[in-house]
Amino acid sequence: MNIVIVESPAKAKTVNKYLGPDYHVIASYGHVRDLPAKNGSVEPEKDFAMHWDVDPKAAKRLDEIARAVKGANKLILATDPDREGEAISWHVLQILDRKKALAGVPVERVVFNAVTKEAVLDAMRHPRAIDGPLVNAYLARRALDYLVGFTLSPVLWRKLPGARSAGRVQSVALRLVCNRELEIEQFKAQEYWTIAAELATAKNETFEARLVTADGKKLDKFDIPDQASATRLKNALEGGRFLVGAVESKSQRRNPAAPFTTSTLQQEASRKLGYSPRHTMQLAQRLYEGVDLGGESEGLITYMRTDGVQIVPEAVSAIRRLVTKACGDRYVPSSPRQYETRAKNAQEAHEAIRPTDFAKAPDKVSRYLDPDAAKLYKLIWQRTLASQASSAEIERTTAEIDVTGSDGKPYGVRATGSVIRFDGFLKIYEEGVDDAIGEDSALPALAKGDKLDSREIVAKQHFTEPPPRYSEATLIKKMEELGIGRPSTYASTLNVLRDREYVRIDKKRLYPEDKGRLVTAFLESFFRRYVEYDFTADLEEKLDLISAGKLEWKDVLRDFWREFIGAVNDIGDLRIAEVLEALNELLGPHIFPETSQGGDPRACPSCSAGRLSLKVGKFGAFIGCSNYPDCRFTRQLADTGDKPGVGAEGKLLGTDPETGLDVTLRTGRFGPYVQLGEANGKDEKPKRASIPKGTEPESLELAQALALLALPREIGAHPETGKPILAGFGRYGPYVQHDGKYASLPTPEEVFEVGTNRAVSLLAEKAANRRPQGASVIKDLGDHPEGGGKVQVLSGRYGPYVKHGKVNATLPRDRVPKEVTMDEAVALITARAAKGPAKKKPAKAAAKKTAKAKSPVKAKSPARKGTTKSNKEAVEETAG
Repeated sequence: MNIVIVESPAKAKTVNKYLGPDYHVIASYGHVRDLPAKNGSVEPEKDFAMHWDVDPKAAKRLDEIARAVKGANKLILATDPDREGEAISWHVLQILDRKKALAGVPVERVVFNAVTKEAVLDAMRHPRAIDGPLVNAYLARRALDYLVGFTLSPVLWRKLPGARSAGRVQSVALRLVCNRELEIEQFKAQEYWTIAAELATAKNETFEARLVTADGKKLDKFDIPDQASATRLKNALEGGRFLVGAVESKSQRRNPAAPFTTSTLQQEASRKLGYSPRHTMQLAQRLYEGVDLGGESEGLITYMRTDGVQIVPEAVSAIRRLVTKACGDRYVPSSPRQYETRAKNAQEAHEAIRPTDFAKAPDKVSRYLDPDAAKLYKLIWQRTLASQASSAEIERTTAEIDVTGSDGKPYGVRATGSVIRFDGFLKIYEEGVDDAIGEDSALPALAKGDKLDSREIVAKQHFTEPPPRYSEATLIKKMEELGIGRPSTYASTLNVLRDREYVRIDKKRLYPEDKGRLVTAFLESFFRRYVEYDFTADLEEKLDLISAGKLEWKDVLRDFWREFIGAVNDIGDLRIAEVLEALNELLGPHIFPETSQGGDPRACPSCSAGRLSLKVGKFGAFIGCSNYPDCRFTRQLADTGDKPGVGAEGKLLGTDPETGLDVTLRTGRFGPYVQLGEANGKDEKPKRASIPKGTEPESLELAQALALLALPREIGAHPETGKPILAGFGRYGPYVQHDGKYASLPTPEEVFEVGTNRAVSLLAEKAANRRPQGASVIKDLGDHPEGGGKVQVLSGRYGPYVKHGKVNATLPRDRVPKEVTMDEAVALITARAAKGPAKKKPAKAAAKKTAKAKSPVKAKSPARKGTTKSNKEAVEETAG
């Protein structure tokens, strides 16, 4: 028996069908071991010795592989054809060797770029050994990520409480987002005006022309700076004589875009389909590993992690034949198009992403795919075909029109238009554009000397706009241009930034959160070299040279570590106050913007004598007054309080009829809240209540504020114990509580509406460890396609998840629960089941933790000791 190792069960199932009964294909379920999240996993002082731990979930699978390999005819390592795939094969081989399972068993490494029968069988005929330089490049990258994360993150925790972690590539990507936000904040809009004339030909065909010259002088963008200038020019054109002075037409050829690479696929799927990079890669993975096409499983696309844009000659020939058949001879150029990789640092230049079989058109296979996967496959299909189609031919026409103004002075207006004379590749596919500007429409037939009628002269006011915020697509494009990261890390980089809550996505644009800006400012102030774009790109190029066998990996590590650890040691004695003052200066435009009233933006609005500055507490950074404790003014970083009706003392909502005290809306370091009355002394605090998520503070009314201040609400007595049942808001959202037992409420509104019967039912269901009925079911997906049994999308205490039998799998943050498909759910459930059951904490410890988390009284958190709490965050490969 020949044993074949691949990464995933789906790939194993497909490959096994191609190889027949003499082969047994086993999945490793991805990486089988990693650097443990603790000190000493990489030891620079011992020539960068690396100590690996086998993933407990992988140990059972490795035992299965070892048993299968003993006595086998051959071991064939068939993991993916990139650096990560090579690393998985190397790890498996190392572990089997230690288990002494390889005695006398030949080992081969095979790679295939597509999971098709032809590609797999051809790979089996051309085995090779493990690629040492490729493994060395993986080891260097993994060591660098560990050393940066595990060395820099503890510095962040000590000097900047509330920060989560820093990563080698993650931090540079975050800097791009933060610097763009700073550009937007510092941007000063400039006013300018344009003059447009609506003109008509003798045949009553209308078009628009713009003023480009005045009194014989060319007008630049800002030469009409205000309304007075615009009105003067508008009046001069009204009643003027318009004659066509010259008409020039030029033919232009527009070429198709290259076939997809990883980054361009993620960008285009974001633009055209609205998919996140993570979702795109999940779909592409399934299309690559194999799809059941009515009893026959086959990969539909080539390997999806690649920098390459080239396509093998036989596939190019098939594309050209298909385009000719579908569109005609004119739509295929005389010779095949050749594309070259333009990425600054193409480390994984496999073949471009393309369909594996051009007989499998999208309309023929779509019924076997979920809707999202079908759309992505169609996108790849169309882009691939268009890449070998003829150029589009576009005629662009410019008409220069002479004007004699009503003031007797000469003016010039210009009209431009374009028309597609031959659509070429546009018949098949057109690449999307980020932040697109509308194109010119066609002009009517014009000839020199034609008289034109002026229908309307319009003066328009404009203001320059700041650069747009990055979308996920444009950030990936920028990272690729700069040579930061690699195909397999673009999606994970963005995921880490979101998971760490360093950025948020709003209307498909990336906004840096305050904690992300603080981390970036800290790194720019004290570790600037390591977040420079050129430095990170240069390191990527060195990793590329290691892959090619042209550079020793430990030499790269030595050079990096020598300077890096020196920079870390240099700030060891730096006081937090010095750090905060540096951040005050760097983040000034963001945290101390100019107010509408003018004056010093750092003057305390409460006491007037103090000066505002960054402060740090156990929950992170906030803005406070230098006169503390005499002045207790605080606010969040981004909340300047410069809003109508909201000052330092809050916005008055009304008076409490019972106490006669003022009820105010305020903003503190933890967000908006309502307050009853004022403090009577330094140690007395007025009653406060946080505003629940989903409630707009600006729309809050007095009745709502009083209801929040009255929480927790007593619902009634429990029929069995006679003790009160309470409803309120806690750490995990709305709840009901009785005798120390808690149950979640589905919506915030139920806190004020839930009755005794409903509360008793929820508490009983929780006690019986049953899921509450009704509102928690988001979507029924039907029966599991393989094992049977209902598959559902549910809303749980910690967020949405999918469920099949006893297996629960959390949904990724970027997925909309109602849009989850059966294929996605099955993939998540399979991956969760492979990890085994979650480890249960000892009952005593669990009960203690639960009681602490559920307590309605906030308890002080114990001070951190060392850096153990967030070690895992530090060591994660956070973006490459």
